[in-house]
Amino acid sequence: MSVADIIDLKRYPLMNEDFRQSCRKSVDDTGVLVLENFLNANALAEILEEGEVNEDKAYFCTQEHNVYLTPTDPEYSDNHPRNRKVISSKGCITDDIIPVNSPLRELYDAQEFRSFLCSVLGEEELHHYADPLSSINLHYANTGQELGWHFDNSSFATTLMIQEPEAGGAFEYVGGLRDADNNEMNFEGVEQVLNGEQSVKSLSMSAGALVLFRGRNAIHRVAPVEGNRTRMLVVLAYNSKPDIALSESARMTFYGRLG
Repeated sequence: MSVADIIDLKRYPLMNEDFRQSCRKSVDDTGVLVLENFLNANALAEILEEGEVNEDKAYFCTQEHNVYLTPTDPEYSDNHPRNRKVISSKGCITDDIIPVNSPLRELYDAQEFRSFLCSVLGEEELHHYADPLSSINLHYANTGQELGWHFDNSSFATTLMIQEPEAGGAFEYVGGLRDADNNEMNFEGVEQVLNGEQSVKSLSMSAGALVLFRGRNAIHRVAPVEGNRTRMLVVLAYNSKPDIALSESARMTFYGRLG
């Protein structure tokens, strides 16, 4: 299997410089890029089947966390935006469960794809995680499950929508709500979002879409899923430096095991 078997390279010419510049402009201007029907129909169907077959191996958990994904700060009250808790509930299968011959693995490792991501995201290099769990993750959200409001710790996220739910499960965000590099956390703005007093944008993505999102300064969430169809989303996680592993505490939190 090659990249051409997974992506329509005529529609999305990954190595074309004009196409790359157009994609980079979208990311730079809006913090997001959505490429609908990025996966071709056969590859999408194969990944969906893998997800359905392996769902019983997923680690499901419910977590309370603040939007900054950090420990509670005793200098603030529990109800302060710095410490206020939201809920995330989802299932996940890890890289070591993704089949060896999966289109996901072929795409993740493909030099054309990594080169495209580097060009669009302004990265010199991209590397897989050193631990056996974190590089490719398939997330499941069933009825009532959600991803609570948060900021990402990483500078960008690369995701593939595999199956949309019947209803709910919208990806909502407010761009530029904080400035992490200058330690400006914007507690007032965060409180407005948590109270439902701030208008938010909703990102539309259909099954097969590739989404690049800069979530370090954009607060975002996945609203609760409704209906009987499971929302499936793949996260392709890369590092700008080699030999980086997700911490043991993070692996236990997200996956329930170390390897």
